[in-house]
Amino acid sequence: MHDDDARPMREALAEARRALATGDVPVGAVVVGPDGTVVGRGRNAREATGDPTAHAEVLALREAAASLGRWRLDDCVLVVTLEPCAMCAGALVLARVPRLVLGAWDPKAGACGSAHDLVRDRRLNHRVEVVGGVLEDECGALLREFFAARR
Repeated sequence: MHDDDARPMREALAEARRALATGDVPVGAVVVGPDGTVVGRGRNAREATGDPTAHAEVLALREAAASLGRWRLDDCVLVVTLEPCAMCAGALVLARVPRLVLGAWDPKAGACGSAHDLVRDRRLNHRVEVVGGVLEDECGALLREFFAARR
């Protein structure tokens, strides 16, 4: 873990907490640009928008691409509070993001090393460096509290 990974993870956690207002699963993401500034933000918004693709990572990648004026994010880092699913892992590969920083692992649906490892599949044209467990306790607690309140 780089010392700088905790700062953007705190920003991703703030995005995750904002998802609670719409009843969405509290997952947040930020894209850090080449100069170290946040160029994209996202939080889960499936409930808010009725869009099945409105995952935090996809929304953050879209905003980053719009902000930078290009789809290739090959000099950016995606920071997300929960290990990305298969859809989001595919989006990372297609956007050519070189580095992923994640908080909590997702053993049921994670596609970056847990259930699957799409971002490092040698059959694909791009692979992503994965740094996991950044502020893992805080990220995991937010999700556990969310789901405990719904049971």
